[in-house]
Amino acid sequence: MNTAAVRAAPADVVLLAELDAAQIDALLVAYGPRLQRVPADVEIPGSYWRDTEAGLIGNTVYVRADTPAHSFLHELCHYVCMDDARRAVLATDAGGTDEEECGVCYLQVLLADRLSGFGAQRCLRDMDAWGYSFREGSARAWFDGDGVQAREWLVTRGLIDRHATPTLRLRG
Repeated sequence: MNTAAVRAAPADVVLLAELDAAQIDALLVAYGPRLQRVPADVEIPGSYWRDTEAGLIGNTVYVRADTPAHSFLHELCHYVCMDDARRAVLATDAGGTDEEECGVCYLQVLLADRLSGFGAQRCLRDMDAWGYSFREGSARAWFDGDGVQAREWLVTRGLIDRHATPTLRLRG
């Protein structure tokens, strides 16, 4: 991945400004990180992809009104899925294994259902529009196919239960 790449949000993805702020805040309260809303004319701190994409530094998720909802959830899920040691030194690049990255993607789809006006189906479509790449050809096909491995990764670490319900706990 090229960290210098600037990736603008496709016009047809759900933006954070379109969602209920109270529901966004409830997710953050459940997991513990802070949300820092950045003014429209300010670069988002800690953004791996830059432009409108959410950023992550320490225990803070940085967003703007034009940040895609899936990007916010993805960075929140990185925070949730990493271990305490990495969380303590977190600055922009969440790192982690391929399995963890898949867990992050799977959890973001589950958490999308907690945001009215977004939901899992729309999250999957927005992931495709943004350019997530899965060997099955689409985020939906991955979620229903190889996503089972990500689901097991999350279950094993206590981040979701056997019914794929988020436990609202951080990985230790």
